[in-house]
Amino acid sequence: MSVEAAPTKTNLQVPKKQPDSPWRMAIRRFARNRLALMGLIILVFMFLLCFVGPLLSPYSLYEYSVKDKNLAPSAEHWLGTDKLGRDVLLRMMLAGRISLTVGLVATGISVVIGSTLGALAGFYRKGVDTLIMRIADVFLAMPSLPILIIMGAVLSDLKVEPENRIYFLMLMIGVLGWSSLSRLVRGQILALREQEFMQATEALGLRDRRKIFRHLLPNTVPIIIVSATLGVAGAIIYESALSYLGIGVVPPTPSWGNMISAANNMIDFNKRPWLWIPPGICILITVVAINLIGDGLRDALDPKMKK
Repeated sequence: MSVEAAPTKTNLQVPKKQPDSPWRMAIRRFARNRLALMGLIILVFMFLLCFVGPLLSPYSLYEYSVKDKNLAPSAEHWLGTDKLGRDVLLRMMLAGRISLTVGLVATGISVVIGSTLGALAGFYRKGVDTLIMRIADVFLAMPSLPILIIMGAVLSDLKVEPENRIYFLMLMIGVLGWSSLSRLVRGQILALREQEFMQATEALGLRDRRKIFRHLLPNTVPIIIVSATLGVAGAIIYESALSYLGIGVVPPTPSWGNMISAANNMIDFNKRPWLWIPPGICILITVVAINLIGDGLRDALDPKMKK
């Protein structure tokens, strides 16, 4: 009598779940931060308002109407008109383009200079590190706003065209803002330089340029992103302050700062709040939103720094 063999159970291979990448984990941590998300939504709204809104406006930047000057907000002019009869809402949106562009470009200049010099200082150390860090100390010791005021006055004396002043303004803010980021990047590079993957690059005989820009700098991206995010807010504040003083972006090119400075007497200040309150609110909510995003990115990219 033969005994049939019992059927064997097949071993089912359950696919293992792939571990999340650090960037996916950071995105999830950021998405759980309600304040950071709120800041991101506000910032996206401001970009859409400033870069898309003017395309939908029925008015023009250079459309003057003396009979419509200093009109209060109405259905025709949602934020009223200024002393030349121009639509305040349109000018506020176009001014936002200038202020946001200055903030982004100036911060980009600071990031390029600061990250490059910081990486060179941390990688080569010794004399290169000493030279770069002493230069950074000089820039840190210099008061940025008074220097920007002096440079703005020089541009006024040189009679630089209003449409060209914005480029000099972005360059000045960017050059003065690289030093703090360079110190942060240097510290990260000094720590990364002793890691095992850098020993592997030594064994492979890679060039210094490839070690710095392909292996070291990419590992400092989180701290660069956080610093750059907060730097945009500072650049917007600098631009607004200089434009308010009349030595930054000057009319007829609008910016939030020179729109506020247009209310330069007690009559405008008390009787026509629509001239200065809207651009002031735009500066406030934009800077607050950027700072909320910066705090959220800091917590998401480096949880050890979370308070």
